[in-house]
Amino acid sequence: MNKAVHGGKGVEIKSHEKKQIFDYSTSLNPMPPKLTWDVSIDAIRDYPDDQYTHLKETIAHHHGRKPEEICVGNGSAEVIRTLCHTMLNAGSVVEVSPHTFSEYALSSKLAGAEVTEKRSARVDLSFVCNPDNPSGVLTPRDEILERLNDIKGRGGILCVDEAFIDLADPHESVSDIQDCGLFVLCSLTKSFSMAGVRFGYGIGDPDLIAAMEVMRPPWTINAFAEAMALQAFDLFKDLELSRAYIAEERARICKEAIRLGLNPSQASANYVLLDIGSDSKEFTTAMFNQGILVRDCRSFGFPTCIRVAIRDHETNNRLLEALSICLR
Repeated sequence: MNKAVHGGKGVEIKSHEKKQIFDYSTSLNPMPPKLTWDVSIDAIRDYPDDQYTHLKETIAHHHGRKPEEICVGNGSAEVIRTLCHTMLNAGSVVEVSPHTFSEYALSSKLAGAEVTEKRSARVDLSFVCNPDNPSGVLTPRDEILERLNDIKGRGGILCVDEAFIDLADPHESVSDIQDCGLFVLCSLTKSFSMAGVRFGYGIGDPDLIAAMEVMRPPWTINAFAEAMALQAFDLFKDLELSRAYIAEERARICKEAIRLGLNPSQASANYVLLDIGSDSKEFTTAMFNQGILVRDCRSFGFPTCIRVAIRDHETNNRLLEALSICLR
């Protein structure tokens, strides 16, 4: 097996390039609430509370849940690995869409499970990303709950990855639903533009959470990540401004993309999938030559598509200019 393919190569690429590169391959909030590095020297010198009691209480309060329903991890990717290694083994069956985040399938296979793209008579775990990655399309809450009932009827647990939902429409979240067949993945990375901090968490049945906490390595959340996460939960109301800004810029980019002959997805998130109608590798290279880094979606099974993040107005103008040049 190989490592999953991800975006987020901007830092590595910029270190080798002399020209200025604008990174549209990572989907972060272009207008995030401001957080500070307010950590005491004692918090740095001491081991963290490995139970993360205060942090879990804060998360639980935000979602209307209980602390024993919360697990934490060094980014949602670690929570996915922990979930799979807790639940799955040889003989387990996992349903994963062929066009989605590649960590779901990889983590399942590493735990020994069989991964299928088709509906199985029996299923142990099923992954859905909402909003979808890479299209940004948001599935209504009612449809997610219908899928939950379907998965439970076949003996499995539904894992809903809501990493991008706070920048789309949090009213469609199912994180408040208490159901033994539901596990919800959450992240502050995208909403608060703090990818380097690495903080994610999960919400689910207390028995599953307890087992995951045994599987999780100790002290996975460092003092800086914990401090910034606690700040973030006091600032969720400020994401309303972010959502409005993103929606306006997304509409502008999609309108211009259509004028240029592209087919944008009906995205609700802070990114959009663009079908360019030709080889995405060649087009990605052409965009890079214009100083624009976009997400080549071949790894998602879309060989003629790219994914672009929504950034600030001025920077988005650079994206549109580069698209216009590369489509000539």
